[in-house]
Amino acid sequence: MHWDKLTHDEINNRIQQAIGENINYRDTPLLGIPGSFLDEEEFYPEAPFLEDSPFLATFVNNPNHIGCHTVTKEKSEPFFRGTQKLELEVIKICAEQILKGEEDQQDGYIAPGGTEANLQAIWLYRNYFQKEFNASINEIALIYSEDSHYSMPKAANILGLNQYVIAVDFESRQINLTDLDQQIKVAQRKGVKHFIVIQNMATTMFGSVDKIDRVTDYLVENDINFKLHIDGAFGGFIYPFTNSNNPLNFTNKHITSFTLDGHKMLQTPYGTGIFLIRKGYMKYGLTDEAKYVSGKDYTICGSRSGANSISIWMTLMTHGSMGWTVKMEHLLDKTASVCSKLDKLGIEYFREPKVNLITIKAKYISHQLAKKYNLIPNTSDEQPKWWKIVVMQHVKKGVLQQFLSELQAERSLVN
Repeated sequence: MHWDKLTHDEINNRIQQAIGENINYRDTPLLGIPGSFLDEEEFYPEAPFLEDSPFLATFVNNPNHIGCHTVTKEKSEPFFRGTQKLELEVIKICAEQILKGEEDQQDGYIAPGGTEANLQAIWLYRNYFQKEFNASINEIALIYSEDSHYSMPKAANILGLNQYVIAVDFESRQINLTDLDQQIKVAQRKGVKHFIVIQNMATTMFGSVDKIDRVTDYLVENDINFKLHIDGAFGGFIYPFTNSNNPLNFTNKHITSFTLDGHKMLQTPYGTGIFLIRKGYMKYGLTDEAKYVSGKDYTICGSRSGANSISIWMTLMTHGSMGWTVKMEHLLDKTASVCSKLDKLGIEYFREPKVNLITIKAKYISHQLAKKYNLIPNTSDEQPKWWKIVVMQHVKKGVLQQFLSELQAERSLVN
């Protein structure tokens, strides 16, 4: 993958140019737009720092990126065409450079978060099965592992889908194929004919990456009609950069869509999820009733802030592909250092080798120590089985060393 980094001035100039192509609420006779500039008592438009703060300048400009611009392009709302172009660049980089898609063969948009991006995928596939196979709602089921994000049961609830949760191996965190087979056969006996399958590029709790060939081989061999979505909300901006042999990308013919999430590894503001899907599927989300919207709407959220797209574009351009790879490899080095110490202490944990997340078996850590360092349990009850550490930019080596020293002291008392 490759895209060039830009200087701060180049980034600022591009964004100011994009804002200049958007409408100006103050200077344009806009009688029909149900939006306006931000309240001037709180958001002063002439603040001098805005000249050197392109994200804040975009935020104050208040662009609405409603719709999916990879589908509609010139037909999208013309009032915000400048910043929409930068969103298109983001989608192109994510789909083609990071996930190896063919040129101009993917659609996508910046969603309000990974949860909506997952919901968008499941919604589109439900509609796809209903339209193309005349399937009833009871003939469609959602399948995901017990380690998958809670947005999956949320989507099943919202969309009225039956769901089947597949067990995983306690140590490897991989899907139990025997349970997958049993659950699918149960679903089929209940009349299910079409399956929406979720696999993970780094789960939220463990950072585990599903070996999807095991699952797709089973589905194909058993002639099961399915659509496969990859939830890469956590891993999407680290795993493709740290694993040059990453198989979770658009070169895999069985994968149709992805979720990425900027507000995790990319360190962009909350509200910067990314939805990507192969061409030909966004039409199943068309809200034809939105006739007053130029280009119509294909998304769940409808109106969304263009400033969030700009924050992702800025981050990608600030580092370039080479710089971002180095940054992610640095996080892996810190993670590996912690794991080396845990190995010496004889402490059992799970860690995906190319992911910056360590999940330690709870029997090795007291509740007091876990709470002191704000480790996350796998369950909110009093008997968690795992405690999670995420090695992010804010996690300093000194804090990690202090935690490990206190953990060693605890283990010495136990032993």
